[in-house]
Amino acid sequence: MTRTEYRWLLPSAMADPELPGDRPRTRRTVRDWAVDITAFLCAAGIGLLALTAIDADDTTADVFVLVDSVIGAAACCALWLRRRWPVGLAAVLTVVCIVEPVAAGALMVALFSLAVHRPFKPVAIVGAGALISAPLQPLLRPDPSTGFLASVIFGILLILLVLSWGMVVRSRRQLVLTLRERARRAEAEAELRAEQAQRLAREAIAREMHDVLAHRLTLLSVHAGALEFRPDAPAAEIGRAAGVIRDSAHEALQDLREIIGVLRGPGDTDEGDRPQPTLATLDALVAESRLAGMKVVVDNRVADPRGAPAATGRTVYRIAQECLTNARKHAPGTEVSLTVTGGPGEGLAIEVENPAPTEPFERVPGSGQGLIGLTERATLAGGGLVHGPTEDGGFAVRARLPWPAA
Repeated sequence: MTRTEYRWLLPSAMADPELPGDRPRTRRTVRDWAVDITAFLCAAGIGLLALTAIDADDTTADVFVLVDSVIGAAACCALWLRRRWPVGLAAVLTVVCIVEPVAAGALMVALFSLAVHRPFKPVAIVGAGALISAPLQPLLRPDPSTGFLASVIFGILLILLVLSWGMVVRSRRQLVLTLRERARRAEAEAELRAEQAQRLAREAIAREMHDVLAHRLTLLSVHAGALEFRPDAPAAEIGRAAGVIRDSAHEALQDLREIIGVLRGPGDTDEGDRPQPTLATLDALVAESRLAGMKVVVDNRVADPRGAPAATGRTVYRIAQECLTNARKHAPGTEVSLTVTGGPGEGLAIEVENPAPTEPFERVPGSGQGLIGLTERATLAGGGLVHGPTEDGGFAVRARLPWPAA
């Protein structure tokens, strides 16, 4: 969803979202029962206080006290309908309270529920009706212990307080819903950014491999053209050119297999010819690095390297190859530790760590694409890779890859 679409949706969808309690549920939850019982008890308590004041008045006949009791009990019982018909219930109780003070508690609960579960317009209409009818009840059923003006002011303030409290609760719930919606949108946008970063990393790897392939194929074309235009060249020169062509073709094929393996999606098949590097050839890679003058300490605890899956073994090999290359460029002269552990069912873990260089050296600029490619490769293989500096200033790369049980 674009930002323009989001702005168009914001006024209608987010200005006054429907709250969880706006629509009545078919079955009440434990929380609903607790709230309803509490509301009923509060309304009944206020009604009992009003009934006690009426009963204490000697001028009120017993039959009127009985009628007040029945109407007050009916008003309190009607609160169980406040979730389904909050507007209608509040309007009816507003009319009833004009002549029945015992229903005042039920009216307060109904107005609060109306303000919580309905938008401002119906709340304003019913609330205005309650404010207009506030002076009528003390006029028709005056309280001998309280003056008319004091009763009107107290009734108006109580109605405004209940309505304001309910609207504050609704506003807070709307804020919570809005924040949750924003959090969901932020998570969705983060996932999109992660997917875009992966796509960009794949494109960068593809461009890099394209450059390598172009170089090798160009070299192959040059030597093939020399053989074509100089068929009378000495045998040694022809053999040397043929060897270069053969090596270039073999390396180009390896690079092509490599880019196909890197760019293969998680759901693609993993069949066909595999590249030569595997977990079993890791020792040869270490030996080659040692011949180049590197200090490499190997701790290979894999009992059967040849039994590792081809994709997993190749990924381990490439991780080790890239890490040794980076250590040779950025920390020459240091001792690199290479640890490989795991087995069928528990997966493979590889850790390559080197300390900070102690002697000055000419830094080799790097693009950082190697570690990005390793992370993407490990993710596509079903595992994960983390890298970063260590506490002593060195650098460490740790990866875990799957190895299904036999």
